[in-house]
Amino acid sequence: MIALEPLLIEIAAQYVLDPHDVHGLDHWARVLENGLRLAETEVGDIAVIRLFAIFHDACRHNQSRDPGHGARGAALAERLLGDLTLVTKEQLDLLTLACHDHTDGKTDAVLTVQICWDSDRLDLARASIMPNPNYLCTKTARTEEIIQWANQRATSNFSPSFVDSYWSPLFSGK
Repeated sequence: MIALEPLLIEIAAQYVLDPHDVHGLDHWARVLENGLRLAETEVGDIAVIRLFAIFHDACRHNQSRDPGHGARGAALAERLLGDLTLVTKEQLDLLTLACHDHTDGKTDAVLTVQICWDSDRLDLARASIMPNPNYLCTKTARTEEIIQWANQRATSNFSPSFVDSYWSPLFSGK
């Protein structure tokens, strides 16, 4: 399993926003947990799903409409993972596709990319946007149980314990 903390150190070095805002660490952690929960039944590539959580919004310039942030996140992933020591070429290709297109509303892709997109879309309630099942890709994500679970976590700004313990200190200078 790829350790995320060394990558988060690199991400933190270039991150320009408040890591505790709407597109920050708590969101990334919920996206991670959403993706892992979906992967329990949808069987995607866990490494790609985990990496998507920390790269998809890592290069935002603001907390509102930010065209191109997915492409910038994909480029950062290519820069940090492009030597292919931590991932395969196929995994990097899936990750960059997932990051690049995660805001486009697409639903047609290979299963791992669909899980990535769903894991992010399931956290929309944090911004008072209820996930639309028509824009969720996987059968599991479209279930009422998963949508309610994710909405409750998003609206309460649930923060997994590892955020304060491991991730936040890496962004302490922000």
